[in-house]
Amino acid sequence: MICKNRLGDIVKKDNSQDAMLKSIYGNVFGRFFLRMATMPVISKTAGFFLSTGLSRLIIKPFIKSNNIDMSEYRKCKYRSYNDFFTREIKPEKRPVDNDLSVLISPADGRASAYKINSDSVFKIKDSYYTVESILRSKSGAKHYKDGYCVIIRLCVDNYHRYSYVDNGTLGSVKFIKGVLHTVNPEALNHYNIYKENCRECSVLNTEHFGKITCVEVGALMVGKIKNLHNTGYKFKKGEEKGMFEFGGSTVVLFIEKDKVVLDEDLLKNTMEGYETAVNMGEHIGKCL
Repeated sequence: MICKNRLGDIVKKDNSQDAMLKSIYGNVFGRFFLRMATMPVISKTAGFFLSTGLSRLIIKPFIKSNNIDMSEYRKCKYRSYNDFFTREIKPEKRPVDNDLSVLISPADGRASAYKINSDSVFKIKDSYYTVESILRSKSGAKHYKDGYCVIIRLCVDNYHRYSYVDNGTLGSVKFIKGVLHTVNPEALNHYNIYKENCRECSVLNTEHFGKITCVEVGALMVGKIKNLHNTGYKFKKGEEKGMFEFGGSTVVLFIEKDKVVLDEDLLKNTMEGYETAVNMGEHIGKCL
């Protein structure tokens, strides 16, 4: 998908990895390979390897092939590929808009924004979800009707830590295990779905934007979602919420009706079929 910056200029198209994943999920042979690859023993072995010292050998080629500017990140010696993948950025490179009326982006990535209605279907990591199916909750879907869904898709070259979007208290937290379908079931109003990704749904009781449900979406294989806090935790705007190890790569916000006015460029770009490049801590809306 084509991406625009906040000035409206086209800056990126999907990289080769995005295209490869679409190809794998889009045919029966690719899904058979994934069925094998996501067997617990294989997935655990791959995850173990990426956390070993030997996996450091793939760091430099990865940086080069994805043109990552390492000057933005804190200098350190990485113990493994996953240690590199969850690297910390220099704080001055991601300033947080501290105006309490401002909704900030929780992550770096490519953003899309949609009004939620009774038949809304959203594409997330090459699968299609309704609000009810991604949250696995009928009451959750009803709660966010006529509100907004903001999807921030991280690419491999993005910063893979994410933050809280406002001050508040952490409510319920639910982890949902992913599943891969070997055939294309007809579901969600005739949309084909090949998989459901693993995801963690956190209710954020915020001071200025009501009850936001934040969903971190991982992958089927070695993707890990590592959140830092438990129910009852009092968080601050811009504070780190968690990180993705390799394979995790999307943050979704569900926002109640009449709580936010999203930025016009974000809504306009989405309507025209573009994603919008955003950084963690950046202005994406204002409270009503």
